[in-house]
Amino acid sequence: MKAKDIDAKVDAGSEDILDDLDLSTASRSNLTTKKVNVDFPQWVIDELDREASRIGVTRQSVIKVWITERLDHMSSQHK
Repeated sequence: MKAKDIDAKVDAGSEDILDDLDLSTASRSNLTTKKVNVDFPQWVIDELDREASRIGVTRQSVIKVWITERLDHMSSQHK
C-alpha cells in the first residue's frame, strides 16, 4: 500500500489501517543503543547504589533515568 493510500484512510478517520501494515518489520528510529564507559568518583557510585537500592532498580537504570530527565528538562527550556 502506498503512503498516499494510508494517508487517505487516516484522513477519512473511519478506517483502521493496522491490517494494512506489516508490524513485524517496524522499528523506532533513534532508539539504537550504544555502550559508553564513564568514570565516577567512589562517592558518586555509593550514592547511585543507595538510590538504586532505595527504589529497587539497578545502578544503570538510575543513571539512564536521571540523564534522560535532565536532557528532557534542558530541551524543554531551549524551545
